[in-house]
Amino acid sequence: MIEFFSTLGEVTGFSFVNWGTVLMWTISGILLYMGIFKQYEPLLLVPIGFGVLLANLPGAGLAVVGGDMVINPDGSLMNLPEIAANYGIINFLYYSLIKSGILPPVIFMGVGALTDFGPMLRNLKLAFFGGAAQIGIFTVVILAVLMGYSMPEAASMGIIGGADGPTAIYTTIKLAPHMLGPIAIAAYSYMAMVPVIIPAVAKLLMTKEEFGIHMKKMDKLYPPKNEIKHLRAVKIIFPIVLTLVVSVLVPSAAPLIGMLMLGNLLKEIGPNTARLADAAAGPIMNTATVFLGVCVGATMPAEVFLRWETIGILVLGLFAFAISIAGGILIVKLYNKGAKKKINPLVGATGLSAVPMASRVANDMALKYDKSNHILQYCMSSNVSGVIGSAVAAGVLIAFLG
Repeated sequence: MIEFFSTLGEVTGFSFVNWGTVLMWTISGILLYMGIFKQYEPLLLVPIGFGVLLANLPGAGLAVVGGDMVINPDGSLMNLPEIAANYGIINFLYYSLIKSGILPPVIFMGVGALTDFGPMLRNLKLAFFGGAAQIGIFTVVILAVLMGYSMPEAASMGIIGGADGPTAIYTTIKLAPHMLGPIAIAAYSYMAMVPVIIPAVAKLLMTKEEFGIHMKKMDKLYPPKNEIKHLRAVKIIFPIVLTLVVSVLVPSAAPLIGMLMLGNLLKEIGPNTARLADAAAGPIMNTATVFLGVCVGATMPAEVFLRWETIGILVLGLFAFAISIAGGILIVKLYNKGAKKKINPLVGATGLSAVPMASRVANDMALKYDKSNHILQYCMSSNVSGVIGSAVAAGVLIAFLG
């Protein structure tokens, strides 16, 4: 009988369960709860949360293994069939789709197909505040280096401030792949908490009068001097020109910017490419998101995630996020000091890549102070430029540190 129970313990997973495993199950449960019941970024948090669960199933061997494990005795890297045979489907997907850097640009193509750059093109001045909001990225890079992290690790933590999950993952894959799991968790969790973080920072830095700045009334008092006459043509030309300019200036940003603009171009051309735009924004993006989420979650077995470095990543990531929001607000406040046509600082708060959630949150806040103050279209100018800004920032970091 004793021998029977001893054998039973070996063939089941009970012998592998410890406090770390239980804690990771709890973290998985929290992520799934946030995605399913709170509806915080469910398309992202549900696959990531389930990936965390898979990585911590006792004895199942579904966690992503370290790079040293996929090296043959002769020093050569295992090919994909060998990885699949030795470590299973999750590692096959991770090393073929994530480690190679394929999925983040593919997701960016879908994002481009869902993005309308019209509000930004109509209000190019507001688009600059999307660039100003990237200050959180570089502030945390400097802070992390001072705390003892290497430059590549610091850059991977700082990019969380861009509030762009695919960009954070892409940058981390290139610079600090051993930190991928915690950084992905931080990036997507803070994106999901945009409705909480933006109001908290805005209320800390803005006055009641600034919340009430009415953008449409300002437009009536100070009408725009120049208007785009052929907006459709401009919206078609824009992704082509921007791809060329950014790729020449920051070649390492080309994979993200190029795929983002390809998706947008397919959308703007119209009926002739509508099927391609629908595929990019639908089946292709959805499939990529599932694989990305599950594989990222699977990089977090207890022995990898439960370290002091993880707490540092989460804290610095939140700081980067908050500084990006604060930076956008403060730049607008500074601009208003010398401008007749005032801008609601909430526009600066949306210089993140969390499109369109950040703009909706800012618009709701403005409406609480004045029910006629709809600022959504103005916030979108800064918001969509933030997508471009974070991708360019990632390209700069990769160029210098990759």
